[in-house]
Amino acid sequence: MQKFSFPINADYAKKNNELLKDTKRLQLSAGLFGLIQVLIGVALFLVLGGIFGGIVFTLFIVMALISFAMIAIIPKKVGTAESLYQNYPLAAGMIAEVNPRDFVVMALVNANVDEQAPPAWALATRSITNLEGVERAVGVRIPVVAVAGQRSVHSQDTWDQISPMPIGWATTDPAVVERAIKEIPDEQWKILEKSLTRLEDVKETKFDLLVID
Repeated sequence: MQKFSFPINADYAKKNNELLKDTKRLQLSAGLFGLIQVLIGVALFLVLGGIFGGIVFTLFIVMALISFAMIAIIPKKVGTAESLYQNYPLAAGMIAEVNPRDFVVMALVNANVDEQAPPAWALATRSITNLEGVERAVGVRIPVVAVAGQRSVHSQDTWDQISPMPIGWATTDPAVVERAIKEIPDEQWKILEKSLTRLEDVKETKFDLLVID
């Protein structure tokens, strides 16, 4: 699977890339959870008192510190806009469903961890709230990079989760998006177009990823 090289507008990506916004929300949740744990620990210490109260307080503080540490760990684990677009492969994406407040992008992705092995084609979906310059209609082509998420201990050779990340979240230049569309083989676009009817099948999977090979 090929990578796609283009000038990444980091500021634009920071404002528009919903995957990165998800990361910010996770950081906020980790911080709030840590604060709640501290408050619970203090409350229990005041109620219980003594050695037992001190032990309970210490346990909650340790858990809170772990939560606070996640604030720094999460963005490093996900990566920056630049690293995501540079490290993950280009893939064909199309609008599969249009809703009042968002639309669903379906992408044809390679589920194999080993990119040198023959591709295990799969359908991955993601709901998108905003993508500037795109007509909200089923079948509209949206080039993406296929950001691999996680894999289970039972299936180390294939990804369990892959998130389509539009090229248009990192550039305001329509020529860049058009070039990305052209660099994706026609055969892959045809496979994806025929697979749009399988949206409900993809939704029924645990992580919105359906292997079709």
